[in-house]
Amino acid sequence: MKKYFLLGSFAIITLFLSSCKTSQEVVNKKEPNTEKSSKKNQKFKPYSEVITDEAITDDGLFKTHQIDEEYFYEIPQELLEKDMLWVTRIAQIPNNLGGGYLNAGSKTNQQVVSWERFQDKVLLKVKSYDEVALDESAAINNSVKVNNYEPIMYAFDIKTFNADSTAVVIDVSKFLSSDVPSISGLNSRLRSQYKVRNLDSSRSFINSVKSFPKNIEVKQDFTFNAAQPPSNGSVGSISLQVNQSMILLPENPMQPRLYDPRVGFFTVGQIDYSSKELKADEKRYIRRWRLEPKDPEAYARGELVEPVKPIVYYLDPGTPENLKKYIKQGIEDWQKPFETAGFKNAIIAKDAPSKEEDPEFSPEDIRYSVVRYVASTTRNAVGPSVSDPRSGEIIESDIIWYHNHLRSYRNRYLLETGAANPNARTLDTDSEEIGEMMRQVIAHEVGHALGFPHNMAASYAYDVEDYRNGDFTQKNGIAASLMDYARYNYIAQPGDENIRFVRQMGPYDHYATNWGYRVIPNANTPEAETETLNSWIMEKAGDPKYKFGRQSSRFDPQSQTEAIGNDPIKASTYGIKNLKYVAKNLPQWTSQQTDNYDDLQELYGEMLGVWSRYVGHVVTNVGGVNEDLKKPTQAGTVYSTVDKKTQKESVQWIKENVFDTPEWLIDRNIVKNISPDAYFERLRSVQVRHLNNLLSFDRIGRLINAETTETDYYSALNLMDDVQSAIFTNAKVDVYKRNLQRAYVERLEYLMNEDSRFSNYNKDQSDVQALVRGELKSLQSTLRTKRNRAGNKVNRYHYEDLLARIDLIVNPR
Repeated sequence: MKKYFLLGSFAIITLFLSSCKTSQEVVNKKEPNTEKSSKKNQKFKPYSEVITDEAITDDGLFKTHQIDEEYFYEIPQELLEKDMLWVTRIAQIPNNLGGGYLNAGSKTNQQVVSWERFQDKVLLKVKSYDEVALDESAAINNSVKVNNYEPIMYAFDIKTFNADSTAVVIDVSKFLSSDVPSISGLNSRLRSQYKVRNLDSSRSFINSVKSFPKNIEVKQDFTFNAAQPPSNGSVGSISLQVNQSMILLPENPMQPRLYDPRVGFFTVGQIDYSSKELKADEKRYIRRWRLEPKDPEAYARGELVEPVKPIVYYLDPGTPENLKKYIKQGIEDWQKPFETAGFKNAIIAKDAPSKEEDPEFSPEDIRYSVVRYVASTTRNAVGPSVSDPRSGEIIESDIIWYHNHLRSYRNRYLLETGAANPNARTLDTDSEEIGEMMRQVIAHEVGHALGFPHNMAASYAYDVEDYRNGDFTQKNGIAASLMDYARYNYIAQPGDENIRFVRQMGPYDHYATNWGYRVIPNANTPEAETETLNSWIMEKAGDPKYKFGRQSSRFDPQSQTEAIGNDPIKASTYGIKNLKYVAKNLPQWTSQQTDNYDDLQELYGEMLGVWSRYVGHVVTNVGGVNEDLKKPTQAGTVYSTVDKKTQKESVQWIKENVFDTPEWLIDRNIVKNISPDAYFERLRSVQVRHLNNLLSFDRIGRLINAETTETDYYSALNLMDDVQSAIFTNAKVDVYKRNLQRAYVERLEYLMNEDSRFSNYNKDQSDVQALVRGELKSLQSTLRTKRNRAGNKVNRYHYEDLLARIDLIVNPR
């Protein structure tokens, strides 16, 4: 009863205070709560005994304190239960970790977290916005919460409170120096692959903890004991540096824009249980920066308006002076597409401020996006970004440029354009031309950081013959989008004049930027925007310059990486004709200039890769299916099979350019100066790669599927017959042909016996085994005849070996 009386008295006092309006009285009203908290906190150590005079303190989002090897977070009470984005990246990486698919800067995990007080502990909880009730008033909102209970990543004992109890102090030393799975640099696959046993605590430590106004950055140096490390095997361990970024998310999320697959954007996804649909409604939002016009009225009138907050990229202080101009140009090339979207000066490049200009500037501060120049032998550039999973708002990005990447572009420039482009026939490419290449690569990576994925259909928009037209290429470049993987014009032939060989921004880039970034006045919900967004797509429907092609559509000859032109057969024919010219002159352009064979060896190896890419573009025609993303209101179907004539011509082209030994690739002036052996093995490996690709489960499955939808189709049997004929013709049978014939029999054995669980059909109950068995039986008859007519002992032994192999396949013992 006494407790009840006191609460009642407090309520009366509160009512009295609430009738007074001065700010001082509002402050006084809070004092009893602070005093009460102070009394409650008396069981904890005094602040000064935990955070001693020896502490090195960094003020920011949280105050962080370092005392010897211990680290403490001082978390303001007002930031408890606030959404924060936790991003884990590999900062420094050992050689060959992940087999080349990981690099410094690779993100290993991204999750939303919040710090929450529970009794005498602070819990670090992992939150998810994958499943939500966007209408928080809906009754189902409670069900979403109780059926998506948030896991606790870690629990910390409260060590103390600050003087006025507005912040709680925890020790994060053990947490940040432990192998916590959800923020580890090594996932379960890598641990299994390299047989990782455990974290070696004696060789692991916290490198640094830095606090900035909106984020906290932690670097950890970890060493794991491993039985089979990817490099330095004698050490028996894997060492890497991991960067943990914790970022305060905006209090008010940006209004999302609903994704439409007909326009290419990276996305975030949610399942909305409060939808009025008769199911959980999956929604995808595009990832984009928050651009808002300073003058909304002028913007609505169609005037160019500056954004409230432009996108600014700072150049790494370590960037070579001679390259800064091109990096800045690559960044600001996106100003024109943003003008199409109504924004002026929307994206700006700046030099990083000096210590004197801004002593607090740091590339790790989430407020700054940076083009980082990395001194590394890696040949790559990447454009990662961090986005709010609630809305898709891009918060920050760092473009990463690796020093040796320009060497890749020099080599590709020489190999792919050297026949038609005299300027490319050198190892010392002109600095302005190298700068132009770098400019376009930076612009491409910035495009990723703006939310744009690769658009592999953009290079299919132009006719093959247009690439030989100087006026056309100078105006249009080599693809309708910079976001395609179309690097060089490999189609132009010797004698063609005024040709542009390097990619550039295209019309699709303007179109996609407008679609994703233009503010639609008075559309206050994502759903209110959809009619306008759809109308913009329909205005361009049917025009190949504005088509988006997914990189994942590996069955689609219209959306191929590294391809240019709308006819793979014609484009690859031009490309190989140029490569033959380059191969003949490669020693003159390399070893005869340097007086060593290092560059010749490097470029010869890369030339095989270029040839292989050209071949792969034609292979995709076989069993090819064109994908044209569209809504049901648009005419035509989404998927259409490549016509029979084109498929048959493609197999004939592969016979002539791959299965018939490409002797021009075995130039004695090259191979006898770069390796003592294995010339035949290099060529064999590429030939077999395309043979196996041609006779893949998925490709055969699409050909079988065509029987169900087409009246005149290229069948799986047609492919089997044509490939066998191409490989076992009466042409000269040499070491290369023998290798290929053995590989063919091995591939049929694979199709007969291997598990096809990753294809889209049941192999054992399909036509595949019957077709393979029939082809092997037919081949047996052919081989007996060839064995009896063999002109030399090696070929006779070869045919006998093939017959024995086939017998084991069709009659397993």
